[in-house]
Amino acid sequence: MMVLVTGGSGSGKSAFAEERALSFGNPNAYYAATMEVMDGESVRRVERHRQMREGKGWITLEQPRDIEDITGRIRSYDSVVLVECLTNLVANEMYRGDEECENPKECIGKITGEIAAVADSVENLVVVTGDVFDDGVSAAPALRNYLQVLGNVNRELVAMADEVVEVVVGIPVYLKGDSARENSICF
Repeated sequence: MMVLVTGGSGSGKSAFAEERALSFGNPNAYYAATMEVMDGESVRRVERHRQMREGKGWITLEQPRDIEDITGRIRSYDSVVLVECLTNLVANEMYRGDEECENPKECIGKITGEIAAVADSVENLVVVTGDVFDDGVSAAPALRNYLQVLGNVNRELVAMADEVVEVVVGIPVYLKGDSARENSICF
């Protein structure tokens, strides 16, 4: 099963994704951390996430890019992997040092292909992504390129996912899957 969890900054998406991943009851729970620690803010975010998962049995895999590489470190198929977070992974793939991804389609294909490979290697996969599209700010070209790639990756993962959940102020809103059909709202 593949679950895609999205939400804005501070929405509670990470806590929800961790709970959802652990709810599967797999004997091995892997936390694929994608953030590259580059400044004080990223240090604080990493520490906050470490504290959130402390004592819950996570096996942490630091993997800021080339996410498919984690498959060689997973013990068995009956595992769950939580990829936290796609917004970091896309940025890391697009901007390697001073280089920028020249071909957005290649970048999109690499990321979605590698996520699909991870999904094929485990029983359950939960991927967290961020809703960074509603800030209303006019973006510089590099940021527009990043948002375009992230948006396309998100759409492809929605198509691949069995369940899609948006977390809004701590409340999970099921957009795709059995729970979405059970809890649908009609206007």
